[in-house]
Amino acid sequence: MEIALNEDQRAVQDGVAKIVGRFDDEYWTRCDSDARFPHEFHQAMAEAGWLGITMPESLGGAGLGVTEAAIMMHEVARGGGGMAAASALHVNLFGPHPIVVHGTREQQERWLKPLIDGREKVAFGVTEPNAGLDTTSIETFAKKTAGGYHVRGRKMWTTTAQEADRLLLLARTTPKTECARKADGMTLFYTPLDRSRIEVRRIEKMGRAAVDSNALFIDDLFIPDEDRIGEEGKGFRYLFDSLNPERILFGMEAVGLGRDALRRASAYAKERVVFGHPIGQNQAIQHPLAEKWAYLESAYWMCLRAAWLYDQGQPCGAEANAAKLIAARAGYDAALQAVMTLGGMGYAKEYQVERLFRESVLPRIIPVTEQLILSYIGENVLDLPKSY
Repeated sequence: MEIALNEDQRAVQDGVAKIVGRFDDEYWTRCDSDARFPHEFHQAMAEAGWLGITMPESLGGAGLGVTEAAIMMHEVARGGGGMAAASALHVNLFGPHPIVVHGTREQQERWLKPLIDGREKVAFGVTEPNAGLDTTSIETFAKKTAGGYHVRGRKMWTTTAQEADRLLLLARTTPKTECARKADGMTLFYTPLDRSRIEVRRIEKMGRAAVDSNALFIDDLFIPDEDRIGEEGKGFRYLFDSLNPERILFGMEAVGLGRDALRRASAYAKERVVFGHPIGQNQAIQHPLAEKWAYLESAYWMCLRAAWLYDQGQPCGAEANAAKLIAARAGYDAALQAVMTLGGMGYAKEYQVERLFRESVLPRIIPVTEQLILSYIGENVLDLPKSY
């Protein structure tokens, strides 16, 4: 059994790295300090065709799998932009997947081509302030009316809503109390982000300032029938088409960020001389960095294992969740060790590792918490009683 990237996958790796290499530390520092979306980076990736890596070839995409998307996002995060660079592209790869699987041909033509070309951006409206990770308890409601739906409600932590043209929205169309199963009665929509009916309020946050997170207040938004994805009431099930890929991509992004932080720390440890020799000669510096390399390497291949299973049509829930868990921790630990290796300079923005450390916290929290991952594995792999 050969465990290695094939020629096409190495071409993805090299091609993405060339584009990422055009955007230096100064660019990402400026995006972070100004809280400015990296439009130039997003456009460069669109022009090279990377935004459609998982989209059907008939729509102008590359028709590749989650494995290739994971390799791409690893290079994006490793190239200096960290989670800001990754998040500028991330939703393009997993968010629209329900459209690919359940959308009509007309919807695919109308919605996916502008995303692939970089002419439009989408925000993903699922999480709510009173529901959190219990998606079945969302309260945003879409009331059926002639020709469409009237929607009212709130969404929380909606990424890129300041920039987005479209909104991928999950809303209840049947009250939870009237559903035979709590996962029933939710419908998925893809519709223009009408700012006359949706207030988009930016959330100031710890890291990844370049890519906005928002609270959405939806007041009588009309969504026409033609903007509904698939059947009414099955939206929650449609989201499952993208959940495992999302976990895999977040894992690979965390590894990429961690490897970038580790590279910077190792370079500094070779150059920084104290008491007559480079600090990297000291085992107290060298051994923690070597340990972080081992964890990042293990997480990388776990992510690719999960991606391969998904692309083969095999069950991968446990692997995708485990990959996200260990990759997020490995990336965080590597970024923290980078700051500690640089000491006082690790706390300075000039050396970038403080920014990477701030951003490394994100994959540990989203898209699913470590506790829910461990509960999932306990129940579905270890056959233990459900704990929540």
